[in-house]
Amino acid sequence: MRRVLIMGAGGRDFHDFNVHYRNDPTVEVVAFTAAQIPGIDRRTYPPELAGARYPVGIPIHPEAELEALLRVHHVDEVVLAYSDLSHVEVMHRASRVLAAGASFTLLGPQDSCLPVARPVVAVCATRTGCGKSQVSRAVARLLRDRGLVPVLIRHPMPYGNLASMAVQRFGSLADIDAASPTIEEREEYERPVEEGFVLYAGVDYAAIVARAELEADVIVWDGGNNDFPFLRAEVTITVADPLRPGHELSYHPGETNLRRADLVVLGKTDVASVDAIAEVLANVTAVNPSATVVRGASPVSLDDGPSLAGRRVLVVEDGPTITHGGMAFGAGTVAAAAHGADTVVDPRPFAVGGIAETFARYPHIGAVLPAMGYSPTQLDELTRTIAAVGPDVIVLGTPMDLARIVDLGAPVRRARYEYADAGTPTLAEALEPWLARWAATDRPPRKRGTS
Repeated sequence: MRRVLIMGAGGRDFHDFNVHYRNDPTVEVVAFTAAQIPGIDRRTYPPELAGARYPVGIPIHPEAELEALLRVHHVDEVVLAYSDLSHVEVMHRASRVLAAGASFTLLGPQDSCLPVARPVVAVCATRTGCGKSQVSRAVARLLRDRGLVPVLIRHPMPYGNLASMAVQRFGSLADIDAASPTIEEREEYERPVEEGFVLYAGVDYAAIVARAELEADVIVWDGGNNDFPFLRAEVTITVADPLRPGHELSYHPGETNLRRADLVVLGKTDVASVDAIAEVLANVTAVNPSATVVRGASPVSLDDGPSLAGRRVLVVEDGPTITHGGMAFGAGTVAAAAHGADTVVDPRPFAVGGIAETFARYPHIGAVLPAMGYSPTQLDELTRTIAAVGPDVIVLGTPMDLARIVDLGAPVRRARYEYADAGTPTLAEALEPWLARWAATDRPPRKRGTS
């Protein structure tokens, strides 16, 4: 029996286990390791999900313990199963594994993508924070405009009780509230649900697909980080970011997404430099010359509220984008500058607990506050940090309404941003061959409003 350890971050690791290793009698998965996301280690992948071969489940350890785990469990093979690592970081992990004597594996799409009875549009990215969720919603709107019923399936964010979140269906904000999600989950779930779309997420994606197929004409895969899809797609859209030129060829598995794309959406062209846009376009042409390139933008608006001029303004940004996504700022900063903020308070001297640790771990972050809320403790530390800053106005650059779940102690102006075409072909024009075919196809009956 081959002894396997899976390195992950609470997402693809569980999926790869479920579809490739769970029922393989020649393999024993001895442990998972966890990284990148705070507080997801020291848990157990539960027996309800691990299956009959693992009656007590599978332990999840910090990645820092990798070498000790390889030695204690006599591991034969290590599978890397998480995303948004530079190619150098991937090979550092491989070198640690090889030095311990084990083999190092990356599962590809053939071994991890699930078949789906409905057409699938997969929206992926070259890095975290490229704007893929905006594109996913834009695709869903295009499908709805053609009389089709889209259902979104979101990349996993299993930060809570794994057994209870095997399959999650969100059709309303009340559904989201009932799941007691983290801030990071709310950032991905609230916007599509507010637009009237059904969104699925969870841990067991074979079961999720089986449920989503019942009520969808077309499924939109809304990717996480820069991971490649869990589903077999008819069309793959990869979003690239000219604010980080060159990253499309230097991060795993973002380069994979770029090479596999049917359409490449070059986002943020309204704020990127001409030279950076040209660099990304040249890299797309070099590795995927047959892909259709769509130029897009993410125009930012700011909700009405008190003036920012002459006020102490605190900018709160999307956590993943400015932590492992590598950005120093986000949409909130852009909106604040455009609306006259001349005194943006640096929150770093006021940070407490895990928020202070986040700044230390990601020194590239600028004078903005990452909306970290992977646990109730982190959410409390976030609100304590805001109270210590004592801002006159908060500019909220997160995709969800943080003020809806906690008292931020100051007036809030939300920055909002959606995908917009910035040239031709437009996203609709590039997708037209698929849209026309799906709209004209006789589809098996679906069951609306599955709960």
